[in-house]
Amino acid sequence: MKLYYMPGACSIGIHVLLEEIGKPYDLQKIDGAKQEQYGPDFVKINPKSKVPTLVRDDGSVLTEFPAIATWLARKNPDKSLLPSDADAEARAFEAMDYVVSTMHMQGFSRMFRPANYAPTEADHDKVKARGKEIMEKGLAIMDKALEGKEYVAGKFSIADAALFYIEFWAAARMKMTLPKNCAAHYERMKARPAVKRVLEQEGLAQAA
Repeated sequence: MKLYYMPGACSIGIHVLLEEIGKPYDLQKIDGAKQEQYGPDFVKINPKSKVPTLVRDDGSVLTEFPAIATWLARKNPDKSLLPSDADAEARAFEAMDYVVSTMHMQGFSRMFRPANYAPTEADHDKVKARGKEIMEKGLAIMDKALEGKEYVAGKFSIADAALFYIEFWAAARMKMTLPKNCAAHYERMKARPAVKRVLEQEGLAQAA
């Protein structure tokens, strides 16, 4: 397998899962500063021009964080990346979907790329502020979901890999103060050997 990634992007969550699984894989860095995601070579692989992108052993390409994470979990049942009971599994999917579709795509997206929401630069601060509101609400919701638990669904799952990249963005990039349970979860994730390896491989060990 080969994972196309950008250092510190949402692909870091898939990178963590690959390290947790422990099977051989290759990494291919996409330089966002050079906009390599829009270059012809990468567009042939993923016309969406985004990461994470996973090229599987048979050469087929899988895109979108939830799809890749779920496929990796299903293909490696011995790693228990998805809960075995229906309720906990539903909670894992519920959390992952909320993190990716709301906190990332509605919250952080506004904070990182306000021009996508308001072409007039004078409105960008308002867009960023709205993004921060969405993020803060999301963190509060995830904080409550973590109450009394080490991980989102009780035991480590694909949902935690998703939440980790959001916590990383909030704490390391935006210097936001994580609520108590999210802060504990973030530290717990950083202590996992797989996460330590990923942070080193992506050159982010000091930033986290």
